[in-house]
Amino acid sequence: MATEGADAGGGAGRGPGDGLVLAFDTASETIALAVGRWSPGGGGAPSEDAGAPATAPAMPATGALRLLASDDRAAPRQANVRLMPSIAALFEQNGLSRDDVSCVVCGLGPGSFTGVRICVATAKGIARGLGAPLFGASTLEAVAWGAWLAGVRGNVGVVADAMRGEVYPLRFLLDDAEVRPLDPHTVAKADEAAARWREAGDDLLLLGDGLRKHAEAFAPPGGGRLAIGDAALWTPTGAGLLRAFEAACAEGREGSGEAGVLLPLYTRLSDAEENERRRLAAGGQIAQGALAEVPRSGIADPARSEEVAYRPMAAGDLEQVCALEAACFPAGASTSGERWSLGMFADDLVRDDRIWWTAFRGDVLVGFAGGQMTEDGLQVLDVAVDEAERRSGIAKGLLARLLDDAAGLGAQAAALELRSSNTGAHALYASLGFGRAGVRPAYYAPLGGEGPREDAVLMTMPLAEGAWRSRPTAAAGGARGGAAPVVLAIETSCDETAAAVIEGTGRILSDVVASQVDFHARFGGVVPEIASRKHTEAIVGVVDAALEEAGVAGWEGLDALAVTYAPGLIGALVVGVAFAKGLSWATGLPLVRVNHLEGHIYANRMGDDPPSPPFVIALLSGGHTMLVHVRGWGDYRLLGQTLDDAVGEAFDKVAKALGLGYPGGPAIARLAAHGDPHAFDFPRALLHSHDYRFSLSGLKTAVISFIRAEQGAGRALRLPDIAASFQQAVFDVQVAKALAALEETGCATFCIGGGVAANRALRDAYRAAMEPRGIRVTSPPVHACTDNAAMIACVALDRFRAGSLMGLDDDAQAHSPIAAA
Repeated sequence: MATEGADAGGGAGRGPGDGLVLAFDTASETIALAVGRWSPGGGGAPSEDAGAPATAPAMPATGALRLLASDDRAAPRQANVRLMPSIAALFEQNGLSRDDVSCVVCGLGPGSFTGVRICVATAKGIARGLGAPLFGASTLEAVAWGAWLAGVRGNVGVVADAMRGEVYPLRFLLDDAEVRPLDPHTVAKADEAAARWREAGDDLLLLGDGLRKHAEAFAPPGGGRLAIGDAALWTPTGAGLLRAFEAACAEGREGSGEAGVLLPLYTRLSDAEENERRRLAAGGQIAQGALAEVPRSGIADPARSEEVAYRPMAAGDLEQVCALEAACFPAGASTSGERWSLGMFADDLVRDDRIWWTAFRGDVLVGFAGGQMTEDGLQVLDVAVDEAERRSGIAKGLLARLLDDAAGLGAQAAALELRSSNTGAHALYASLGFGRAGVRPAYYAPLGGEGPREDAVLMTMPLAEGAWRSRPTAAAGGARGGAAPVVLAIETSCDETAAAVIEGTGRILSDVVASQVDFHARFGGVVPEIASRKHTEAIVGVVDAALEEAGVAGWEGLDALAVTYAPGLIGALVVGVAFAKGLSWATGLPLVRVNHLEGHIYANRMGDDPPSPPFVIALLSGGHTMLVHVRGWGDYRLLGQTLDDAVGEAFDKVAKALGLGYPGGPAIARLAAHGDPHAFDFPRALLHSHDYRFSLSGLKTAVISFIRAEQGAGRALRLPDIAASFQQAVFDVQVAKALAALEETGCATFCIGGGVAANRALRDAYRAAMEPRGIRVTSPPVHACTDNAAMIACVALDRFRAGSLMGLDDDAQAHSPIAAA
């Protein structure tokens, strides 16, 4: 552990605040951690245009970043467990106060996706809690600056491990004054990157954890101009990260300082998106059932062909694309300055540095947009919307997806050019955050071929500001009444980023949800990597919106924080837990951990006439199917659960096979309402097993096999009857086992929880079977059936009062039994 006395690096620079700078990185298997201080008189510290929030400390005119303490340690797969305790210990052991932190700096990667998100989410929590600006720095630059501090000079190649035989390669020139990147951030196969560097013919000292797997590819035995450097310099250090940040400040590229808009540096899309684009570019089809556009409000109507669906451009779309291009643009009138041909589109579609999106209404193309990734960011190439569809938000929808992809690939800015006479387009781009940057005189040929040439207006926007992203939606809350305690809860277990505030009386003051359903719809289900990325983007805005809705003006208005820690998608949970732990440390507020399944039990307390234990509850969702005996709030006995698929998962897969889109539950339910539930006799697995186990896999397979057989025989699918018969088979087993559980336990109340509880037909089936037997049936309000933070807040209130808290060394868990809640 280093202590005060070492300079983090020389040179004039810009950096926020005259207090402490907390910097850390977890993109590799090492936690790199350091604290520095801006000291007047030693070089330049950034001026106020660095963009710190109004609540951040004022930025001095001059200063130098000096290392006070650091702690770099190996922590393979332990970053979320060890990062916050390491930060707390570093401050305590060196007599430092978190109240003196004037800015936070985190490593943005590239590196391990999960490691990068732990770092960024933790940093967002700390920065938001302290009211300090948050900045990011490249992990690869931190490695290079670490080598610079160790005295290395000359050409250096940093090779970070990207898994799957790939690396993040980046060359630098290190001289006595600076570390200068020679390449953009990218990802490449290790042997291809090594071959390019060898062909360049330069002497190159190799560093980076990618050499543990690929040293021979880059520097094979027998010499060459590429040499392996000291392994002690392969991973980032806290001091190197501080120095990389100071260098960024000196060059004016430190960013806005806004915690909500800082994004990891991934350099590539998720596997699902990359595979989809390759398939579509090669002439493949969009995934079956993925064309139904789902509004952000949550539920799509598969019968409405007028819904607009957005998806990446496919080779099979090109004829419609060319026709729309010709209809929208006279020769020379497009954004790129010329009308695109079929060959141009086909050549562009297969290029790795291009992004193309389409908008369809039914089978008809109504719009498309494309752009090129350059070293400077995204260059918008072409945007076209059918004349009859304009002013309906389609252009904004296309551009938002284009900008989202570009930001995810590391673009810092977007640019475009358009005719000076195209005032409608000027207004559209301005509404997304573009600003006028200049003019190219007489750039475009005249429309119609006659008259003077027309100026091109240049417009740009910084992608870090995230101006094109929509604000999360909030459920009705209420102004704070002053009762204590008041708890802020955070939920990120699957594909909804949510936050809620509850007061001591149990009244929900705010309940905010940012849904990701439209990002996952085209894949026919939740893609874990996309879910994790979207949580990282949305979490600050969601928390801020929840506090605003609740009328909580500062952290002193809260008594505790809470977060879902299990069960769920581990990558998604990690984001929420990392953010919450950082926020807890920064604010000093105690943190409560909540089991997601217990949240669904407590959701029944959100209705007008909540149940009292004991009761039996069926927890039914996309990830869970189980019967639980609730002997008291917090006292649970698991009676039985599914052996394979969950109910919600079975609904989604059958809906996909029927081409109904995602999410499948609402689509199946709407069709089933018009079908015969006894039209087809689908299996009811374990109906007579005399226990509480469930199995949905056989039913799902039987339905899908039936669909394929009907299609193979050339018979039209009776969609309503298939949906109704499938749904009835599910209900029969659920109801029968619930009745048996009530008889065994002697409970007179039955509850439903989870997303599937929103199915009205299921609730009616339970009531029809139970109410004649004198059993009361309750379910949460429909809006509380799906994932939300209000139900987590309800649990947290009880847990906080009982003194059950979460430590800084606790972590998320993909699986956790309800009995251990």
